[in-house]
Amino acid sequence: MSTAPRIAYLIDPGFPGGTSSAVAAELRALKPVAQIEVHALTSRMFKEKSIAPQIRSVLAELGLDLIWDAPTVSGDVVLLHNPSFLKFHKELTTKIIAKQLIVVTHENFLRPGGIAGFDVGQCLGLIDRASLALRKSIAPISPYNRQTVNHWLNANPEAAHWSVLQDDWFNICEFAILPPTATPSDRRGRHSRPGPEKFPGLSDMDLCFPKAAQANVILGADLFLNDKLDRPHWKMTPFGGLEVAQYFEMIDFMVYFTAATLRESFGRVLAEAISAGKIVISDPETGSVFQGAVVPARPGDVDDIIAKFIQEPTLYRDQVIKGQKCLAKFSAGAFQQFFLSSVDIKFGCAA
Repeated sequence: MSTAPRIAYLIDPGFPGGTSSAVAAELRALKPVAQIEVHALTSRMFKEKSIAPQIRSVLAELGLDLIWDAPTVSGDVVLLHNPSFLKFHKELTTKIIAKQLIVVTHENFLRPGGIAGFDVGQCLGLIDRASLALRKSIAPISPYNRQTVNHWLNANPEAAHWSVLQDDWFNICEFAILPPTATPSDRRGRHSRPGPEKFPGLSDMDLCFPKAAQANVILGADLFLNDKLDRPHWKMTPFGGLEVAQYFEMIDFMVYFTAATLRESFGRVLAEAISAGKIVISDPETGSVFQGAVVPARPGDVDDIIAKFIQEPTLYRDQVIKGQKCLAKFSAGAFQQFFLSSVDIKFGCAA
């Protein structure tokens, strides 16, 4: 009889981008040491029974079924990823039974300035009332994300029975490691999904991607294209309009800032760029999760930073190599060990 733990994932599989990519990587990492079920809820956030390509691909790869709208989800551990998908729900009819329920917070509980990122109380309340578990835990995915979780919990004592995991539930970031160029030039880019919160104001975009740059590649520029924005010195491509590998071949610097009302909870796209051998420039809060791999800056600093790296290519090379070494702690093996040490039950290994 297998001593491997029973882990049940409970997700909205329609999330594009980071959440689905993170869940897919976790499934690959935990499949060798666990009995896994993947449950999906039909939510009001996306189209009915929408499945992101990352989820569809990993389920086929691992031979796992996607179980829709089960009346009960049970396991030694139940992992509910990104509770914000419940923000349009008035009830959660699925019952959750577990030794430990872990809610992984891919979205920050608070925005800059202390405004709620979504109705956290409603979402956690739905999960709480639907679940029977020996322990109910919240798993922040980064230092900044943890700050928002702790600030929200401190302001909402009625949620004090939710424990917070000691260590961050980090994204697995295992991408192909490419060497840095020996001759960097002023080729700049950014990519993200096209939501307005993902982009800073136009004045900051103009600082980051000026006419003087050799290239400015904006992948995920759907909103600008729809508005017919006049920036002939930008190569604007819709989300998914370029293969990410092709995009990275077109740039030497990834310059990534968001709207003032948003901070990334993890910044997975930054790890992709570091792995691809690029210098990444972002705000200090977003870059903090990578501990030195990202060059911290504000939009007005970008020109001088890029000029320095171009003038001193050895600095460019050293920064890229340092950044790539930092990514080792986000490996699948590191996540597996983190997981096995973070849950309350004793695990054996799958046969």
